[in-house]
Amino acid sequence: MSEGGITILTMRWGTLYSSDDVNRLAAQVRRHLSRPHRFVCFTDDPTGLDDRITALPLPELGLPEGSRDTRWRKLALFRRDLGGPEAALSGTALFLDLDLVIVEDLAPFFDLPGDFLILRDDDLFRPKPLRRLNPSRDRFLHMVGNTSVFRFTVGAHPEVLETYLADPAAAAARYEHEQQMVSDILDRQGRLRYWPAGWCVSFKNDCVGRFLTSWLRDPICPPGARIVLFAGSPKMGDVLAGRGGRWYRRIGNIDWLRRAWSGAA
Repeated sequence: MSEGGITILTMRWGTLYSSDDVNRLAAQVRRHLSRPHRFVCFTDDPTGLDDRITALPLPELGLPEGSRDTRWRKLALFRRDLGGPEAALSGTALFLDLDLVIVEDLAPFFDLPGDFLILRDDDLFRPKPLRRLNPSRDRFLHMVGNTSVFRFTVGAHPEVLETYLADPAAAAARYEHEQQMVSDILDRQGRLRYWPAGWCVSFKNDCVGRFLTSWLRDPICPPGARIVLFAGSPKMGDVLAGRGGRWYRRIGNIDWLRRAWSGAA
């Protein structure tokens, strides 16, 4: 792990998530990470954030003037000067999306060796046998990481953002989204490593019983899981509000998930 301490990063802009969502995530981190750390939220509106959270302006992508393409905003996390000189961000950072729930100790995420660690996107989904009809595409997609949970050293990979800015149109034509580009660049450098399978799980695919099994038991937290994510549909907000079920997939009782989310005893 790099020197400079531990930083937890997240991003919030627009109205899809609120300051309360940021505060809850920060509280989950405090409950599950005993090591000293700094929680930083890059946001366009710091109103309502807990005083223990460092609020910083959203890092600039650096797109040409007039461009409004901010779909790949996370690439700004790879700026050489992330946060600017006043923020003094350095060392090891763990980025966490807002639509996840922490259920176990986060310390192991900082103990694994590696320059860049990320969640393998395939680990959140069930196997897709038809993908094997195109072996090269299958290999590429199996390599791709999911940027919901990744660890890096601040300022250590500016080439990711610089590659995008050199030709945004070419990047958009080659990659479907930013996590494909991030993964491809770092994999080609031999730096890409993945969290152990089972640390980060999909609520729909790993917690809820498949098909009619969901009607026989309530969702469970798989042994060894540390973070529950909401890949695809239903989204976290729908699940916590008691929505998102289907005739073939019952959500059921999720008190354990709500307790982990809210911190209730």
